Amino acid sequence: MAKKTKPSPAPSDSFWDKPPLMNLVSDVLMLLSCAALVWSAAIVAQRLPGFSLRQVVVQSRLQQVTPMQIDYAVRDAVSGNFFTVNLDTVRAAFEKLPWVRHADVRRRWPDTLELTIEEHVAAGRWQQLDGESRLVNDKGEVFAAAAEGKLPSLAGPEGAAPDVLSRYREFNQALAPLGRSLHSVALSPRQAWQLKLDDGLVLELGREEPQYPIADRMTRFIASYQEVQQKVGTHLISIDMRYPNGFAVRATQTGKKS
Repeated sequence: MAKKTKPSPAPSDSFWDKPPLMNLVSDVLMLLSCAALVWSAAIVAQRLPGFSLRQVVVQSRLQQVTPMQIDYAVRDAVSGNFFTVNLDTVRAAFEKLPWVRHADVRRRWPDTLELTIEEHVAAGRWQQLDGESRLVNDKGEVFAAAAEGKLPSLAGPEGAAPDVLSRYREFNQALAPLGRSLHSVALSPRQAWQLKLDDGLVLELGREEPQYPIADRMTRFIASYQEVQQKVGTHLISIDMRYPNGFAVRATQTGKKS
């Protein structure tokens, strides 16, 4: 009689019958648990009183921004502790102050915010052609602030401040040999230049033209200024340099042409 044999069991596809896979899943779960524990501990730590912010240290020497303004911005924008404070919010609050061009805020362990401020350096008073009066800084940027002291008056269409400031510097340098300086520079909507000197003389330079550049008109004015001043003296009101081959002089009582 033949002996019956039992068939060998088929390989199982069960998860529990795969030790390597079980070990891998176990390791992954362990890592996730550790990460969750660390994250939870960090959240709890951030809320502990020991991480409160205690001071804001200003690293810059300020000329225009006052301690009162700094204090106001701190009270308005700084919230949370060393870890949770929003540095972008704090920076934006300081950059809203009138004389602040740029602000940088950093954490310093364990309880401090470091503040670095770049102030605007006023180069002139800017008069928009729509009547709004502001200031322009030494980079040609227009900003709103109250300024004391003597500043040149610059005027022009919106967006023209950098060009007007650049021309002001150019014209002022050209006038230096005459012992004169500029009181104001204005650019009209039609791109015509008008200067006013510190002695009250108004100089009409007109528009820039390829065949008749502003620089040439300025050179002719400088070459003729002393002679015209000697002839007209204190009665001189304005000089119009817009003529191709000459200029017009306006005095208090009579007008003359050269």
